[in-house]
Amino acid sequence: MKTIYHISRLLLGITFVFSGFVKGQDPLGTMFKIEDYLIAYGWDWALPFALVLAILLCTAEFTIGAGLILNYQTKLMHWLVLLFMLFFTAITFYDALYNPIADCGCFGDAIKLTNWQTFYKNIVLLALVALLFYSSHKANMPSRRKTTLFIATAIVFAGFSIWSYVHLPVIDFLPWKKGNSISSLNPQSSEYFVKYRNKTTGEEKEFPANNFPYNDSVWMSQWEFVNSRTVNHSSSIDYHLMITDTAGNDVSAYYLNYPDFLFIATIYNLQSAPDKALKKLSRFIENAELEGYTCIILTSALLEDIDNFAQKYSISAQIFNADDIILKMMVRANPGLMLIKNGIVIDKWNVKSLPDYSRIAKKYLNLTDS
Repeated sequence: MKTIYHISRLLLGITFVFSGFVKGQDPLGTMFKIEDYLIAYGWDWALPFALVLAILLCTAEFTIGAGLILNYQTKLMHWLVLLFMLFFTAITFYDALYNPIADCGCFGDAIKLTNWQTFYKNIVLLALVALLFYSSHKANMPSRRKTTLFIATAIVFAGFSIWSYVHLPVIDFLPWKKGNSISSLNPQSSEYFVKYRNKTTGEEKEFPANNFPYNDSVWMSQWEFVNSRTVNHSSSIDYHLMITDTAGNDVSAYYLNYPDFLFIATIYNLQSAPDKALKKLSRFIENAELEGYTCIILTSALLEDIDNFAQKYSISAQIFNADDIILKMMVRANPGLMLIKNGIVIDKWNVKSLPDYSRIAKKYLNLTDS
């Protein structure tokens, strides 16, 4: 019985620690997934708390896993892991039946599972929980050392998750990570659409990106660009970045294969981007452009909001539209900044913790000839 108990305890502990870590080191990504759930279940009122929920959830999951591995407060840990598993098994069963969310995100972006795979995985974990209760001996008394370690684990991991939010995930599981080629993320089985709104009637129409009257000056004066949309018909996840100008023209190929250094700023939500960070980004772009480097800004905002933003922060860089989902994947920050050359990601930063331009120039831009 002892062997069964310890195997079950360690397997559950490792699973919880891994799951908590991969989500906790990417709190913004976890926040996006929680927002998807809140919207799908009609709990929009809780959206402002999504980030706090993400950090608390990951910290709780990681700490419970650590408690199981440490064999700390066995009775408490057993009940906590049981409540956790019952709650998430019920949710994943509903997801598997009705598919409100395509991917539950239980292992973040590290391991992608279908809803049915997630449900079966939870059934296996519940079986381990049952073995845990069946084979456990009497509850142990926690030592002061284990208590200190358990509390310290929770505090340190919560701090680590907050640090990752201010900076960037320690491990980037997405294709936009450093060293990857972003020009290769172009699935052939995708369709691209642009949406325009009539300035007089407010009517909105969606067109294929390569088939709308952008050459008709009269039509273009009566309609304004709203957003763009990408539909991927392949079975894999669509990571393709489509960059469009205010007329809806696709300029992706030009910038994704830019032969020199190119700074790409990403702002998936202009309304929620902190004023301090936007001012910092504006100063950075100004310094980079003064030295002759090209900078562009990608956002999913409406044209009116883009104009107001450019005027308020004295932005001289060109501003283009892109899908907000792709922008969220490119840099886990709002705003974020990416440096590429020949379509290769050199580095990226959260603008909240962006180093001075001189430091980045010294590290990367002054090494052009080397």
